Amino acid sequence: MEEKDKKENGEYIGEIKGGLRPSMKLIIMGIITKKPKSIEVTVSTKPQEEGSEGDVGLQLKVSFTDKAVQRNARLAGKWGPSENTLSFFPFAAGESFKMEIVCEHQQFRILVDGQPLCGFTHRIPKLASLTSLRVFGDLQLTKVA
Repeated sequence: MEEKDKKENGEYIGEIKGGLRPSMKLIIMGIITKKPKSIEVTVSTKPQEEGSEGDVGLQLKVSFTDKAVQRNARLAGKWGPSENTLSFFPFAAGESFKMEIVCEHQQFRILVDGQPLCGFTHRIPKLASLTSLRVFGDLQLTKVA
């Protein structure tokens, strides 16, 4: 993971060197703001040309108002069906967290503070094409690896 860009407003954009592959793990640590609305984590491909958007292998949208974590993917400009099933909501205003996104052969496995939160089956066939990580929202990042 290389830090190309770190912005003050809580947005992080980084490059995943060589792209994602099974057994890789992305770690995001931060502190949630006092009055959070949402946090978003996106793992995507590089856009083919300027102004266009790349494919998204995993988009995690954390909504504090709905106490939900929505997962989705975008292929060839089209979003698929979103997944929302959760066993618990692990995030709390003002609290720190550690999110791990583990890339497995069939799916992404998402853990928060060491507890399994959910999975998301791969929809993009070429995992190695996923080279970009973006994190933004109502949080102060302390570590991205």
